[in-house]
Amino acid sequence: MKLSVSHVDDAEFTSGLRGFFEYRDLGISDATDGRFGAHVIRAVPGKQAIGDKHIHKLEFQMVYVLKGWVKFWYEGTGEVTLKAGSCVHQPPGIQHQELAHSDDLELIEIILPADFDTLEVEG
Repeated sequence: MKLSVSHVDDAEFTSGLRGFFEYRDLGISDATDGRFGAHVIRAVPGKQAIGDKHIHKLEFQMVYVLKGWVKFWYEGTGEVTLKAGSCVHQPPGIQHQELAHSDDLELIEIILPADFDTLEVEG
């Protein structure tokens, strides 16, 4: 492992898993040889959630909302709305779906490992 520093001045957001979000890689994957990943994710203004129910094949996923709000559906729980300051640990393999978000949504996601598969779930 090596030291990783990411400054907001160097921030570059790119497209990623969901077309209604932009992703800023915080350099954690490179620093840990892919063992961990961390991103700042923000909403693309004017684009709303069109995600299907899905699961992620990973060991750990945590989301911390920096600003705005996001509404998820989780298997076994139902709808959950997260707002600035909210944190959620999504257990491995939990079926979930993003339902809606504010245009100013910005969150941090921490994952293990950095690269993982996402499987869409029917129904």
